[in-house]
Amino acid sequence: MSYADEVFIKNCKDILENGTSTEGQKVRPHWEDGTPAYTIKQFGVVNRYDLSKEFPIMTLRRTALKSATDELLWIWQRKSNNIGDLHSHIWDEWADENGSIGKAYGYQMGVKHEYPEGRMDMVDRVIYDLKNNPFSRRIMTNLYVFQDLHEMNLYPCAYSMTFNVTQKAGEDKLTLNAILNQRSQDMLMANNWNIVQYAVLVHMLAQVCGMNAGELVHVIADCHIYDRHIPLIKEMISREPLPAPTFHINTDITDFYKFTSTDVWLDDYKHHEQITDIPVAI
Repeated sequence: MSYADEVFIKNCKDILENGTSTEGQKVRPHWEDGTPAYTIKQFGVVNRYDLSKEFPIMTLRRTALKSATDELLWIWQRKSNNIGDLHSHIWDEWADENGSIGKAYGYQMGVKHEYPEGRMDMVDRVIYDLKNNPFSRRIMTNLYVFQDLHEMNLYPCAYSMTFNVTQKAGEDKLTLNAILNQRSQDMLMANNWNIVQYAVLVHMLAQVCGMNAGELVHVIADCHIYDRHIPLIKEMISREPLPAPTFHINTDITDFYKFTSTDVWLDDYKHHEQITDIPVAI
């Protein structure tokens, strides 16, 4: 079975069986009809995915690899905060009349900072250090910028990446590993979507920096299932997991800024039917 399915089922069962409820508490999210969107949640969930063994995409339902990659590149490569630069409608709920989501995500990636080596934004600094200082313990990004929170239409959920390079015995190439920190995770809507995105990112950065992709560690502070998602989750985790597909990346790309969503693809991606009409908490 797909390892991503195995982890997802385990996490969801743990939340449903052992999680705590926010019902009756003061919560920010609400449903379209104005009803508070309560959750069952677990605190401090940590999952590890070895990208050298398997690409972590679920088969319990389809995760759209190209759309997930496009959103990732919107943030990390195009460094945009305008939905006009995104080829999907994921962010429509949080965009203003001009299409902006405020000083969030891609905006923060594009802010330049002063370093001894010159002015660089966070993405370029990561790439610079991976190429020039791979064993630095300071290779990271952070989107949770407190002075700008009041100008963000949604606070970042996946807010930090920390990169760490290792030298495996017997291998000439270095191995790129990463930790994705997430303050909040909607298991049905976003869990595998985020995992797929940042697995793609590790593969892309590893390739352009001459490394192999290693582990992606996903740390979730508040891992939850919304009340109206519970029947959908229960049906979904009752499905039989299928074998993981084979991941491919265009090996001709050596510049991170040359990647497009068509430069990654899957072979033999078998999956169960999609779950449609999922209510979205806003």
